Amino acid sequence: MTKQELFNQIIKKESFLCVGLDADLEKIPDHLLELEDPIFEFNKQIIDATKDFCVAYKPNLAFYESLGVKGWESLQKTMEYIPGDIFTIADAKRGDIGNTSRMYAKTFFEYFNFDSVTVAPYMGNDSVAPFLEFGNKWVILLAATSNVGGLDFQYKKIEGGKRVFEEVLEKSLEWGNEENLMYVVGATRAEMLSDVRAIVPDAFLLVPGVGAQGGSLEEVVKYGMNDTCGLLVNSSRGIIYAGSGNDFASAAGKKSKELQAQMALQLKEFGLIKK
Repeated sequence: MTKQELFNQIIKKESFLCVGLDADLEKIPDHLLELEDPIFEFNKQIIDATKDFCVAYKPNLAFYESLGVKGWESLQKTMEYIPGDIFTIADAKRGDIGNTSRMYAKTFFEYFNFDSVTVAPYMGNDSVAPFLEFGNKWVILLAATSNVGGLDFQYKKIEGGKRVFEEVLEKSLEWGNEENLMYVVGATRAEMLSDVRAIVPDAFLLVPGVGAQGGSLEEVVKYGMNDTCGLLVNSSRGIIYAGSGNDFASAAGKKSKELQAQMALQLKEFGLIKK
């Protein structure tokens, strides 16, 4: 999916919502556990309930890999079920030397046909470049994450007074551009979005942390929105576990609709859609 195609979906749906498909066997409703593939059935019903209100889905690979072969099968069926006009993110956080990265890229871009994959940039250009060789596919680099451990490295100052995440952003501009690079910036440190925008003003940002983690949508928009929206705001637990009984899917649909309505207002205030 191209940047323009993604922006078109944002305008069409008046939404920049990404739903995280972090399906956990210990959290999904008990009645699904009796089925042959409870993870896929959970995802299927969540997708049916939310697809009109979101523009992206983000399966976190850990929840599938931990189940072995059956988890990979659930992921494959989930990917086949997601509508083709919705952006897909493999939240895999890969990053290794060239040959290994190339195999990871083939896994997610060719086998599963994801539109994008999250990548850790710590090993530098040769760990990222293989992912950028695929047309109309995206690398989403970890930049300024919102976890507590992010403070260990990402915000440390280095030569010249720059912080590590700023060096990552600047260096990445030598590798790719706004048509194939996005960046992860946590919503719970929304003020950092303005610092990120100073370096990558036109790039899309994947922003987790709105919802269960306490991030503010208004703050994210204030500091992060640009002329093509430039934001994919993710909510995982806050949507998919909004309900825990037989009505779990309708609860997820209701929550995603609420977020979509808030996003529509923000898009109107920013002038990207008509009031």
